[in-house]
Amino acid sequence: MRARVFVTLKPSVFDPQGRTIVEALHSLGHTEVGDVRQGKYFELDLNVESAAAAEALATEVSQQVLANPVIESFRLEVDSESKAGRS
Repeated sequence: MRARVFVTLKPSVFDPQGRTIVEALHSLGHTEVGDVRQGKYFELDLNVESAAAAEALATEVSQQVLANPVIESFRLEVDSESKAGRS
């Protein structure tokens, strides 16, 4: 099973990197971009038997290691397809 974890800063936390990106985009003429929030993306290959077990394990790993629960939140996607043939 594969789980994808998207970690982002909570809305109430200032995102200086996102602000810098917005300013750079505006200086390049992309003034229609109002805001950018940056984050982290992880792919986990999990050796479990079910999507429910994959979701439980990915949640535990995310809470313990991948995300700082004080300032970040995360969302999961679990894919039960085989990773064969994927790049």
